[in-house]
Amino acid sequence: VQLQAFGGGLVQAGGSLRLSCAASGQSFSTYIMGWFRQIPGKERENVAAISRSGSITYYNDLVKGRFTISRDNAKNTVRLQMNSLKFEDTAVYYCAARVRPKGSIVTVVDEYDYWGQGTLVTVSS
Repeated sequence: VQLQAFGGGLVQAGGSLRLSCAASGQSFSTYIMGWFRQIPGKERENVAAISRSGSITYYNDLVKGRFTISRDNAKNTVRLQMNSLKFEDTAVYYCAARVRPKGSIVTVVDEYDYWGQGTLVTVSS
């Protein structure tokens, strides 16, 4: 499985960005997908996750109400709409796929099997 994340960039505080992640393979609808972020010197943290069908979503409290995760299984794509961005949202954002069959939502780094290359989001204050 190959994941390619894109859509990062520089935005002013209060602005919006939409990240996308394109996945290869024929079984995208069987993957649990997640978005993580990481800043230098800190552990990678889960931002949002979405179940295989898209019916269940999870958000870190830090982004709840501002970020929305969605997926399009027909297009092998997962997105992260980020609104009301804050300076502290600045990070490299990664998409991840869990291909193991168990579970419906996972938020732990070690529970994911494949990772995209990351896309930098910089929010200026």
